[in-house]
Amino acid sequence: MGESLHTVTTMPMARRPGCPFDPPTELLQARRHGPISRFTFPGGQLGWLVTGYDLVRSVLADSRFSARRELMLHPTVDVTGIDVAPSPPGEFLLTDRPQHSRYRRPLASKFNVRRMRRITEHIEQITADHLDAMEKAGPPVDLVAAYAKPIPAIVICELLGVPELDRSRFQEQIDAIVNGETSDDDLIAAYTRMQRYLAELVAAKRAAPTDDVLSDLTEGDLTDEELRGMALTLLAAGFDTSANVLALGTWALLRNPEQLAALRADPGLADSAVEELLRYVSVGKTFMRAALEDVELGGQTIEAGTTVVLSYNTADYDPEQFPDPHTLDLSRNDGANLAFGHGVHLCLGNQLARIELRVAFTALFERFPTLRLAVPSDEIRLRPETADIHGVKSLPVTWDA
Repeated sequence: MGESLHTVTTMPMARRPGCPFDPPTELLQARRHGPISRFTFPGGQLGWLVTGYDLVRSVLADSRFSARRELMLHPTVDVTGIDVAPSPPGEFLLTDRPQHSRYRRPLASKFNVRRMRRITEHIEQITADHLDAMEKAGPPVDLVAAYAKPIPAIVICELLGVPELDRSRFQEQIDAIVNGETSDDDLIAAYTRMQRYLAELVAAKRAAPTDDVLSDLTEGDLTDEELRGMALTLLAAGFDTSANVLALGTWALLRNPEQLAALRADPGLADSAVEELLRYVSVGKTFMRAALEDVELGGQTIEAGTTVVLSYNTADYDPEQFPDPHTLDLSRNDGANLAFGHGVHLCLGNQLARIELRVAFTALFERFPTLRLAVPSDEIRLRPETADIHGVKSLPVTWDA
């Protein structure tokens, strides 16, 4: 590749007007040049940007690349001269083995396929309750507030044992942490409040265990600080990602009526529809890894200590893996999307999220067959580009009452 190697000097974040689901244009252009590009971090340091599906999966499956945040540069923030601290105990997303295994192993059995399938009926009831409330309130409604956010929030709160009276406060704090609009001071304050609340919750579970995941975890050798960090990670991940896939996926289906008609006509499409919507709306943006040693990747030598930026959303639009990637095709079976990552850091809650989405999409369009946007599509406001997870602020919808 040599002299023709493509270089990206600023992390692209803006999406093309009228194309709310496509990755940023500059990332798509980088992928056309090849699956790996040179990247210049905000402090001027050189690294790599990976946009090809196969190479992203390769990095995620390779133990020579670390997920430890203290080893990595940030694609949009200059951390030059800053002593980046390791992830707090229990917050396992940005850790490596054996620390990562210590936190993930006791959780694996709590989120396995069999256990998740057992709670499907309960998820169906939670979904039906929110559809009843929407129907009673009458159109129009904001689907984000009335449906997309509360369903996954209730499910993950129940699994972890967050008392019902505390759940609205929890949703507010998590939203402040992840929405991309909170000031630095308010973000720190929200994080501190959430940590304080979870410390109290862990103490309560140790003193009087109940039938939930957090109580089960207190029976092992995990410290209170570790349990607090694990709970925060699970609550934030279980709430925000599913909520945004549900809202964006509904918008995508309403913009593609022929695909929505196919789903209504054939409920057997539900599972493949969820997989395609996960790929198509692509709420995950970029993740990073740091090379622990020199690694050959895509014809390039990634030197030890170098940060590699992985563009999940561009990889899920890689035409070599997903032909005609800009087309929503609910019958697509071209291969696994990267919505939940890959390798040892594959999202623990991926089966739970899939069940939530399958139930919620199917029930929504069965209950409201005339569901449609209540405002022109170009008036729907996206989350700020700085948010880690892509989404919409609100999704006004209506139907024939």
